[in-house]
Order: sequence, then C-alpha cells, then structure tokens
Amino acid sequence: CVFPMIPLTVSFFSKGAEKGKGKQRAAMYGFFIFLIYFLLSLPFHLSKNVDPEVLNSIATNTWLNVGFFVVFLVFAISFFGFYEITLPSSLANKVDSASELGGAIGVFFMALTLAIVSFSCTGPILGTVIGSIYSTDIQGVVNFLGLELSMPAAKVSSAMMGFGIALGGPFALFAAFPSLLKKLPKAGGWMDDFKVSLGFMEVALAIKFLSNADLVEQWGILKRESFFALWIIVGVLWVLYMFKIFTFKPGQGSKGWSKFKIGFTALIAVFTLRMIPGVLPPSELNRFDFLSGFPPPKSYSWYHYEEEFKVYKDLAEAMKAAEEQGKPIFIDFTGWACVNCRKMEDTVWPDETVRAILSEEY
Repeated sequence: CVFPMIPLTVSFFSKGAEKGKGKQRAAMYGFFIFLIYFLLSLPFHLSKNVDPEVLNSIATNTWLNVGFFVVFLVFAISFFGFYEITLPSSLANKVDSASELGGAIGVFFMALTLAIVSFSCTGPILGTVIGSIYSTDIQGVVNFLGLELSMPAAKVSSAMMGFGIALGGPFALFAAFPSLLKKLPKAGGWMDDFKVSLGFMEVALAIKFLSNADLVEQWGILKRESFFALWIIVGVLWVLYMFKIFTFKPGQGSKGWSKFKIGFTALIAVFTLRMIPGVLPPSELNRFDFLSGFPPPKSYSWYHYEEEFKVYKDLAEAMKAAEEQGKPIFIDFTGWACVNCRKMEDTVWPDETVRAILSEEY
C-alpha cells in the first residue's frame, strides 16, 4: 500500500519545497509516520497493572479464541485480494484537506493521510500483532526511563514503534539520499505476492487460535496431527500460488523468478515438507522443538502416546503412590492453552537426564 508512494512523495518534497527544506520536510514526514503509530499505542497504557487473571482468561477463553480465528480469516481473505478493509473515505478526505496547511502541521496531516489510506494493509497486520500479544498470558511491569509500564502495553508500544520506523524510515532515507530511488524495485506483481503471503500467514495463525479453543473445550476436532495437516495444506497452497499454478484473481502476482522469490518459495516448500512427520505415528522426526507452543501437545493425538514417565492426573492417587514408594512428589502445573507448558513438555521432559531423575527419584 505504501511502496508506490515513496518515490512520489520524496520527489514532491525534493522538487516542490523551498530550496534547502525538501529533505528536512521529508525527514519530518517520516518521523511523523513513526510518531502516529507510537501515539496509537498510548491508550494501551491507561491501565498500568493489568490483572494477570484477565490475560489468562483472554488466552484460554473459548469464544474469544474462536473470535480471533474468525477475525484473522477476515484479514487473510482481504490480503488474498477479495476486498479491502478501509476506514471511511470521508475521514481520509478531511485529513487530506488539512494537509494543505503550511509548515510542520501540514506535513503531519500528510503523514496522517498516508496512515489512513494504507489502513487496508496496515490494519490487519497491527490487529494481528495486538491480538497475539493480548491472547498470551503475559503479565508484570517493565521499567522504562523511571516509568512503570504494563508488560502487554510495553510490547504493543514496541511493536508499534518498530512498525512506524519501518514504514516512515524509507521516506526519510530516500529524501536524504535521492539517488537510492534508482535502486528501488519497480512496483508490480511482487507486491501482490507479498500481500498474499501475509494472507497465508494469517490463516496459519488463525488455525492456532482455533486450536486453543479446541484444546480448552476438548472438542477433538484439531488434534496434533490435524493441526499439522492444515498447516501442510496452507504451505502447499502457498507454494502453488508462488508457482502461479493457481491465483485468487486473474493476473494476480509476479510472473518472473527473481533470486529472492526462488529462495523464499524454496523456504516455504522445505518448511511444508518438514511438517509431514507431524501427521505420522510418533517418532524422532515428530519432535518439533522449534515450534513448541504452536501445535497441540503430543498427548492430544490420533495415536497412542506414551508419557516419558509415570504421570498421575489425580493428586490423592499420587500421594498414595508416593507414600508406598517413599519418594517426594513432583507437581507440574500445566494448562491446555499454555505456551510455556508446551515448551517445557517438548524440550525439557524428554531430556535424558531430566527424564531419568523424574522417573527414578520422584
């Protein structure tokens, strides 16, 4: 949404502004884009200490997770090119007319116009980021320049500032070094490829949220292997799209093959192939340590699953066994939608030393 506006905007500032002020105003324009996205994060700081139980409820609430699933699919379909999620055109027109004011105020409203016009691309991405942050059970505060900020709000601000730098930075950079504009790739089908790729990522994340709801309710519709099967389907469709074997609209996407496109498509294909053992019976290849927290636990499976050691699901039964064997009890507090729990179960429990200690001494 923003890429084609970089050369146009930089040229406007460089040629149309008073002598010596073009670069300064273009840099100001880039800074204001950053500032706008930072300001959008401030409302999240109104509540400094978010109750951890609220975040836990968001992370494990069935219908909130189903809601996120639906919203992410809506974002994905937008990226696939079927429609655009936009703010009211009247708002963009009002802000655009305000950009005719002189000086810094006019430049600020130009930046705000860009933010509004590009919402069809930026809105789904920012919605994804904020939804992902608040749907994980993160808690506590962080100290920044003597201020105590809630951890979720600090993460939102960090994401927004990073987003603002990435979006506004090119305007300032190319204004300072106009000759670099010649090295920019031309606008074209690769921009469709970029948006469609974001759409496939949104679908993969949507599946994760549906998985959370399924785990909490134990519906059994998205067991571990089903989760991997859906991700494999997403990966296959993604690769087929990159090869232009199918598109969502006639003439969509790039036709040639750049080195980057070849490498990127190969990466998606390799990742998709790596997912295949996820639908097969348990084996060493079924260990997906690098994805811990995304797929359901190994025990939530189509196949019979053997625990690393004897696990008691009832405390009274465990205490009785502990008395009989003369061993202390090791209690694991876990949860179906707990990312840290999945990480522990996938990478720590299977470790030979840990497994031996828990099996023999507890």
